[in-house]
Amino acid sequence: MVTQLSAFHAVKRVCLLLNVSRRGYRSWRNRPPSQRQLADDILSQRLIQLHHDSRGNYGIRRLQSDLQDEQRFHGKSRISRLMKQSGLKAANQTRYKVTTNSRHDYPIAPNLLNREFSPAEADVAWATDITYIRTEEGWLYLATVIDLYSRRIIGWSLSNRLKTQVVIDALEMAIKQRKPTRQVIAHSDRGSQYASHRYRDVLKDNDLRCSMSGKGCCYDNAVMESFYHTLKTELMRGKGFVSREQAMNAIFDYIEVFYNRRRKHSTLGYQTPVDYEMAA
Repeated sequence: MVTQLSAFHAVKRVCLLLNVSRRGYRSWRNRPPSQRQLADDILSQRLIQLHHDSRGNYGIRRLQSDLQDEQRFHGKSRISRLMKQSGLKAANQTRYKVTTNSRHDYPIAPNLLNREFSPAEADVAWATDITYIRTEEGWLYLATVIDLYSRRIIGWSLSNRLKTQVVIDALEMAIKQRKPTRQVIAHSDRGSQYASHRYRDVLKDNDLRCSMSGKGCCYDNAVMESFYHTLKTELMRGKGFVSREQAMNAIFDYIEVFYNRRRKHSTLGYQTPVDYEMAA
C-alpha cells in the first residue's frame, strides 16, 4: 500500500497516514526478494506468455492446465492472484441473440439425438447450425458442423446471403473430410435451410440421418449454441469487423488454427479437439 501511494505522495506523509514506521518501510523495501517472490515472478512471466498464446482468452482453469502440461503444478488461488497482479483476464462472456427461421412448410425430422451430446466414438453424431457475423459492409452467415465426440469443427462455410447453399457447403466439407462409414446423425434446428429438400437430399445421398431440435428449444442443440457463443466472445470481443474479408480471414484462423488445434476444451478434460481424437 505504501509503495503504491508513494507514487503520488511523499513517503513520509503516506507512512504517517497509515501509521507505518518509515524505518520499517525502508527496511522492507531494501530487503532482497524471497524465494517465494522470485518464484512468483517467474510464474507470472509464464502466465503472461500463456495468456498471450491463448489470444487473451484463457482464464484460471485453462492456464492451470497449460502449466500442468509443463509439469508445473500450482493451485487456482495462486494463479488467480498472479493473474490479477499482472492484469490478466479471460475473455468476457457476452450474450448474443440466436435467430432461426422455422416458419416454413417443410417436413420436420424427429429428434434422434435427444441431447446425447457425448457419443463414445467419432462420426456417430454431428451437430450443425448457422450464426450471424456483423461487419461494416453487412452481415456474413457462418454455417458449421461439429463432431459431438471431439467437439472438432469438421465443416464450415461463409456467405453474405442466408441461403440453403451455405449449410450444404458446410455439410459437404464435413463429409469430404470425414468420409463416414456409418449412418451418422446430423442434428440441426428447424430452420428452413436445414428442413429444405436440397439439404435433406444431400443427407440422403450420403446415408446420413436427419435429426432436428424440438420447436423453439435451443437446448436441443446446446453444443452448437455454445460454440457460437465461444467464437463470438473470444474472436469478436463485442466488436464487429471492418469488412467481410477481414471477418473471413479471422474466422478461418480461429477455427482451423486456434479452436481445433490449440484451444483446450473443458468437456474433453482440457485437451484440444485434434489431440482428443488422436488419443482415442
